[in-house]
Amino acid sequence: MARFRTWVSIALAGVLGASLAGCSSTGGKRAEDAAKAEAAQGRAAVDTPRWTFAMVTHSGDGDTFWDIVQKGAQQAAAKDNIKFLYSHHDEAQQQAQLVDAAIDKKVDGLIVTLAKPGAMKAAVERAVKAGIPVVTVNSGSEKSKEFGALTHIGQDEEIAGEAVGEELNERGRKKALCVLHEQGNVGHEQRCDGVRESFDGKLVNLYVDGTNMPDTQAAIEARLQTDKSLDSVVTLGAPFADAAVKAKEGASSKAEINTFDLNAKVAQGLEDGTLGFSVDQQPYLQGYEAVDLLWLYHYNADVLGGGQPVLTGPQIITEKDADALADYTKRGTR
Repeated sequence: MARFRTWVSIALAGVLGASLAGCSSTGGKRAEDAAKAEAAQGRAAVDTPRWTFAMVTHSGDGDTFWDIVQKGAQQAAAKDNIKFLYSHHDEAQQQAQLVDAAIDKKVDGLIVTLAKPGAMKAAVERAVKAGIPVVTVNSGSEKSKEFGALTHIGQDEEIAGEAVGEELNERGRKKALCVLHEQGNVGHEQRCDGVRESFDGKLVNLYVDGTNMPDTQAAIEARLQTDKSLDSVVTLGAPFADAAVKAKEGASSKAEINTFDLNAKVAQGLEDGTLGFSVDQQPYLQGYEAVDLLWLYHYNADVLGGGQPVLTGPQIITEKDADALADYTKRGTR
């Protein structure tokens, strides 16, 4: 297992280094290509039938992470001549009902998240029984195959957490706060468990209501005020990093703020030193590849992964990477 983790770290470091080098050396060309692609959006690149794919996620309202996932899915749908339907609910039972609604519409493909797999199992199995190919994304990779999905696209949450723990060790941190913003989300628990596994210091979990940002900020601030030995905070989503920064200021704490996921504000925080590092799982890829893989399955019976998840992360992003990614975060694709 240790050898596997080392190999993953080396491989991901190589991929990140190559990708960022490409960004810096060909920035103008890439910006030009991006503008052309944006202008061409809406014109299909294929002449296959106009299949309908539905995506149903566990997102709450206003979560910018899922805006990026949707953007990837929508652009792949435009390219693949797909009618794309999106719905979401942060309550698992409601999410399952949305899956049932998609089944009733006789969609040609289904993309779902399994943040709370127990509540989603029956709905996903009904879709598979109805002959609808299913791809899972983002969360629930360990249950995807069991439930009958073709494959899973995302990051291994425990390995991502371990990457955070290793980065905290590199930075000499001794005590960290892991902020979980959605109770019952197995992926969030796995992230914090992964940090705990590799972190040489002490990790403390803090559960907050992610749908109430003022309360989230107040809870983090209170913990930082009462425990001055905390020298790092790890939030599990980009929107919560800003709340943690404000909480740090309110508590007059010296703790470093780090986060999972990336957006324009996080990139700016990395660049100006407000944030230490982020863990990018490339949500654009999760949406884009999910649609593309369903299209490939219909068109050519292709399935990627060989029974294993298709990984989109983790990538540790620091201040030296932020500038190269800034344009992508501003357009909403990173």
